[in-house]
Amino acid sequence: MKTTIQINENTLELLKKVRDNTNSASYDEAINKVVLKSLNKESMFGYLGKKPKRGILNGLRDKNDRF
Repeated sequence: MKTTIQINENTLELLKKVRDNTNSASYDEAINKVVLKSLNKESMFGYLGKKPKRGILNGLRDKNDRF
């Protein structure tokens, strides 16, 4: 089923860039690729393991950055 939608010129330019960057044959294919990619994001839960908070935060800031 084909349908017509209205979008701003800026959105059209972005969509053209997405189509080119994803090597899609159509706008429909480009939109599907972007939407499916955003839906398939995996959770980062547990990425840092069971390290203590102090161990994770240690060394993130340089001592010279502190006031």
